[in-house]
Amino acid sequence: MPSNEKQGNSLNKSLKLIFVYTVATGSIFTYVNYWDSVFFGYCGSGTFLAFALMTVAILPVALVYSELASFFHTSGGELIYNTVGINKHVGFLASWLIMAAWISVPPAVAMAIPTWVNNTFHLNLSFTAIVIFGVALLAVYFFLSIQDIQFLVKAQAVMLFCNITVTLLTGVLLLFSGHWSFSNIINGLTFTQLDATAGIPGWVIGMALLITPYFGFETVPQMVEEGDFPIKNSKAAICGSVLTCGSIYVFYYFCVAGLDDVNVLMAGEAANGFMTITAMQTILGWKFWPIVVGALSCLMGMGASLLGFWMSTVRMLYSMSKKNFLPEAFSRVNKHQQPILPNILLLAISLTFLILQNAGSFMNDFFNLMSFGCACAYALTMVSAVMIHRKHPQWKSANAVKGGDAFRIFAMLIAVAIAFFCTLGQGISSWISFGVYLGVGVVIWLWMMLVNWKKRPVEIETPDGIQQF
Repeated sequence: MPSNEKQGNSLNKSLKLIFVYTVATGSIFTYVNYWDSVFFGYCGSGTFLAFALMTVAILPVALVYSELASFFHTSGGELIYNTVGINKHVGFLASWLIMAAWISVPPAVAMAIPTWVNNTFHLNLSFTAIVIFGVALLAVYFFLSIQDIQFLVKAQAVMLFCNITVTLLTGVLLLFSGHWSFSNIINGLTFTQLDATAGIPGWVIGMALLITPYFGFETVPQMVEEGDFPIKNSKAAICGSVLTCGSIYVFYYFCVAGLDDVNVLMAGEAANGFMTITAMQTILGWKFWPIVVGALSCLMGMGASLLGFWMSTVRMLYSMSKKNFLPEAFSRVNKHQQPILPNILLLAISLTFLILQNAGSFMNDFFNLMSFGCACAYALTMVSAVMIHRKHPQWKSANAVKGGDAFRIFAMLIAVAIAFFCTLGQGISSWISFGVYLGVGVVIWLWMMLVNWKKRPVEIETPDGIQQF
């Protein structure tokens, strides 16, 4: 048993596989009626095709994650994989990169929800009131996050079910609205607002940026420590979440694209991020259904995503403590076996980001590169997958990928390509914001290297037992 293990200082092992799947799916399936104008700006009426291609592209990465997840029974994901595969320094870097994507979600959602409420019901709330609304939402989610895990995952599952049901029904209604035409799709298939960079068409760059609606499947390894199912079954949650969300994204954006010419869809208020809802109001003249879509798809989807990434970030911080990347205090849990300090820290970070988001451009600039951080973490993890199999050929995964290292390297190249595309067109302010985030990570890393690791080594549970790194 690790030296920092304490009786009762552990997570509750009670999660059914279906709820681990819904955590990952709920984390991914957010961007159907929110940010839709951004995606159409990337790829026009061909957005559905871009989602189909991205689903195919991300699956190899998900399959390698499924293979790795079957080796390790504790939360930590990227932290574990890269520490065991390469070393503890890369393990910390990969986990810090992936959390760049996760921690940006709560403050972004906390502002998006009151903004939608204000715009939909014409409340004319002041900017300060919207911020206060956002702060209150973060407080509510913090309260939810410290409750029993069964309550958390069931609440998220309800949000996800509402989102998927309303999204699919809306897609069908759009198809049979009398305004749908396949010619609208053909005419805007190559539309993009992105400029070509380094000889790469803007449409291709836009497709690469669609990794944002897919990051979330990697939350599964954060939840396996609480699962009461065979670890090999985690593949169903990882790959199932990608395929479920990818299929619905493709169907829904196909239905939206045929509603009208892409320039008409993106005109006026639609450019503010709620394109489809605006189109239902202005093009179709619908009054009631857009409110239903906003409440049960948009808001529920954002809420499910926030809760999924909140739970995952907390468990990553908890895992870092258990493995001696952070002080032992971060592994202490409350009566519901929920980590205490990680939840408090995430609330503090979210509130800080919320203030930064509304006091300047830092948060928005940082948000632009969260996909880059996510893709880099994926790439490092693919390299570590190769290294793990070379260092430990005796470890046999129930979810071993076909093709061995060739497949793992192929998945790595996909992740590297996506990361590269995500850098194109980024402004200097985005890189400065990302650099500040990395700078904070460097400070923590130096503290671990110069202080913490000199007292106790990193300890990770592997198929060969507890090992020190």
